[in-house]
Amino acid sequence: MRMMSIASGSSGNCIYVGDDNTHLLIDAGISKKRIEEGLNSIGLTLSDMSGILVTHEHSDHIGGLGVVLRKHDIPVFATNGTIEETAKSKYLDKVDLSLLNGLYADEDYEIGTLKIRPFSISHDAKEPCGYRISNFSDSKAVAVATDMGHYNDYIVDNLKDLDAILLEANHDIKMLQVGSYPYYLKQRILGNHGHLCNEMSGRLLDEILSERLKKIYLGHLSKENNYPELAYESVRAEINLSDSPFKADDFDIEVAWRDRVMECIAV
Repeated sequence: MRMMSIASGSSGNCIYVGDDNTHLLIDAGISKKRIEEGLNSIGLTLSDMSGILVTHEHSDHIGGLGVVLRKHDIPVFATNGTIEETAKSKYLDKVDLSLLNGLYADEDYEIGTLKIRPFSISHDAKEPCGYRISNFSDSKAVAVATDMGHYNDYIVDNLKDLDAILLEANHDIKMLQVGSYPYYLKQRILGNHGHLCNEMSGRLLDEILSERLKKIYLGHLSKENNYPELAYESVRAEINLSDSPFKADDFDIEVAWRDRVMECIAV
């Protein structure tokens, strides 16, 4: 299994996941050109994609989807609620809507040689989800979990026994509270249908750490209310201060950048 962040942040998201036979994108919230450049860096093109998984209908996750679909007949998969909202979006104007396929959370689906399991998350969208993806050949598993106002035992269960994860570390609470955002937006981000702060991201990680976990990406950072170094150190501090037998140095933790392609990792 391979995983690569092409872009991850509040201004646009696109993640590649695949194996030797099946290639997927999770979200297409950046330009077609940037997606192509990211895929080209590992010898792939959009024509190689077996599908695009969409987490929810917000613009930073589907902003580039229509342009991609007007050039390439790539099937799109998302929960039925997300499909409904995405189909109505201005971004999908003049797109063949038969490319959109509805999924149910907590059910397993096969796309080529990969098994896809969407799981529900708490966010202010119609039916948002994260994705757990594994392959049949050696049961390697990765997950993308962002845009979560909070987490619970259900989320933890869906993120256990992974080989790699991209997990949200959206904001620093103090930066958000004293920043320029209007009050209603601050409350939205801090609420149960908003985003995970750095500390909550670290606490969630602490519950899913295992010797199997080879790579941790911290993603979906706010441009205005976080710094990569702050997210990194805050998450590490939560791990080190916990009762877990693990320490932060036991894991390869890296911040996924919003404006550049990360190195493709293999697990």
